[in-house]
Formats: sequence, structure tokens, C-alpha cells
Amino acid sequence: MTPGGWRGAGIGRAAAGLGLIGAPLPLLAAETDCTGPESQVRLLVTVEGVRAAEGLIAVTLYADDPKRFLAKRGALYVGRVPARQGRTRVCIHLPSTGIYGLAVYHDADGDRGFDRNALGLPKEGYGFSNNAPTVFGLPRFGAVRFSVPHSGFETRVTLRYP
Repeated sequence: MTPGGWRGAGIGRAAAGLGLIGAPLPLLAAETDCTGPESQVRLLVTVEGVRAAEGLIAVTLYADDPKRFLAKRGALYVGRVPARQGRTRVCIHLPSTGIYGLAVYHDADGDRGFDRNALGLPKEGYGFSNNAPTVFGLPRFGAVRFSVPHSGFETRVTLRYP
């Protein structure tokens, strides 16, 4: 499939080099505000702690498969929307209800890549579903997995900046 399809590239390859490392909100204005291949199931993600209204917020969706989490070509879909300072909302069409995981980053320069310094540490804000901790490295899939029991389910991810 193409990069906009369910198997688009994720932040996995970028996130893998990091080394460190749901609450209700108002419904989005219209279903057309959702990204991804159209379906009957929508997930509403609020990304909090966005430092600036520059660049893009990338939300990478992973299926319930620990082997695919943060793996190259492991993502189901990557949704990108313009960043809004403070809070950015993203709506993603899902293939169905079920168990998923999210990895999010603030692509501040809009280059569609996750920027790292010479040591491989993040230069841009990032976060994971369940606000999984990243103190001792990247989280395992078990820490980020969550259930989407119905369309319109809402969750929050708070970004961490270096």
C-alpha cells in the first residue's frame, strides 16, 4: 500500500534510535476531519503539551502485535496534521474496534522525519499511548496498548521534549 494506507511508514525506525526513552474531549467537527482509509470506526487522539504551532503532529497507529511495534514498516497507519500550540487533535479511521498502540511525535520542521542529535537522542517532542514512561528506554508494546471499544473513542498523549 501507499504511505497514506494502513501500512504506511511509522516513526518506528526513528524512534528505535532514541535510546531514551483516555480522557473525553469534544468530538471533532466532522468525519471528514479524520485521516486514514475511510471506515466506520474513528479514534480521537488529543496530543497535549505541543510547544509550538509549527510543523506537523504525526500519530502512528500500531495493531495488537508486539513484534510490529516501532518496527520498520510495522505501523498500520501514520496520520499527520498541522501542529497547534498546546493541544492538537487528530482523528484517525481505524480498520475496526480492538487493541492498538500509538507513537506520536512533533515534526517541528515538517520534514516528515523524527530528528535526532549525533548521539541518536530525540531533538523533537514525542510520546506514546497511555503516556507510557520512557525513562529507561523505549516502552514495550504492553505499556502502550489500549482498547478501542467503539467508534469515537478518545485518548490523550502528552508530548515529552528533550
